[in-house]
Amino acid sequence: MGRISVELVPRSAEGLREDLQLVKDTGCSADLINIPDLLRYEVRSWEGAAIAREFSPAAMPHIRAMDVDLTRPLTMGSFLREHDIREVLVIEGDPPQDMKHTVYPTVTTDVIRKFREELPGIRVYAGIDQYRGSLQQEQYRVRRKLQAGAAGFFTQPFFDMRFLEIYADMLDGLEVYWGASPVQSVASQSYWELKNHVVFPKGFAPTLEWSIEFARAVRAFAQKRGGNIYLMPIKANLAAYLKGVLA
Repeated sequence: MGRISVELVPRSAEGLREDLQLVKDTGCSADLINIPDLLRYEVRSWEGAAIAREFSPAAMPHIRAMDVDLTRPLTMGSFLREHDIREVLVIEGDPPQDMKHTVYPTVTTDVIRKFREELPGIRVYAGIDQYRGSLQQEQYRVRRKLQAGAAGFFTQPFFDMRFLEIYADMLDGLEVYWGASPVQSVASQSYWELKNHVVFPKGFAPTLEWSIEFARAVRAFAQKRGGNIYLMPIKANLAAYLKGVLA
C-alpha cells in the first residue's frame, strides 16, 4: 500500500500545530504532511515542515521555483539539513501580489537540478497540472522533470476517475501522488472551472459528501495500483473530511 499525504496550510505556527494535533487525534494514518509555501503567511513552507516533524514521521515543504536565485546556494538548504527534512516538492509558484518579494525567472527543472547538485540526500518531487494544457504537453513536462532528477510527482486534484485513469496509463511506472480535494459550494466549483478549466463529471455535486466518496475512490484506485494519495482539505472540516476518506 502506498503513502497517504495530507496538505496543511501554515497560516501560523500555532494554527498549524492545532491542525497537526487534529490530524493525529482523528487516528487517520497520514504518512506524510505537505506544507505549501504561501507568501501571505509568515510561516514559510520549510519552517512549517519542521513543525510538522514534531507530529509526523515525514514532512514535505513546497519550494517555489521563482524564489530561487540560481547564482546563490539554496537559502533553505541548511535549515532542511538541520531539521532532517528529506523530501521537497518543487513547484512553479504564483507571482507575489506586491513588490516586497523578489522573484527570479527560474523554472522548476533548474531548481530540481540545483537540489540534486547541492542536496543530493533530499528526494525532489515535481508537480503535475493536468488542466493547463494537453496530455501531450504535460507528458513532455513530466519527461523534462524526470531528466532533471525528479523522484516522483504530485498531481492537482482530480474530480473524474476516467480522467485519472488516462493519466495513470500515461504515468505508469512512476511514483505518483494522486490528488483529491473537496469542493463544497457552487462558488468553489466555479473557481475550479474558470481558473483551472476543470470539467466536472455528470453527477458531480459540490458537497462534502460527494468529495469524500470521490476521495475514497481515488484511495482505492491508488491502493490497487500501488500508488499514493494526496489529500488537500481546502476549506473543509478537516476532521470530518479525513475521517470520511480514511476511516
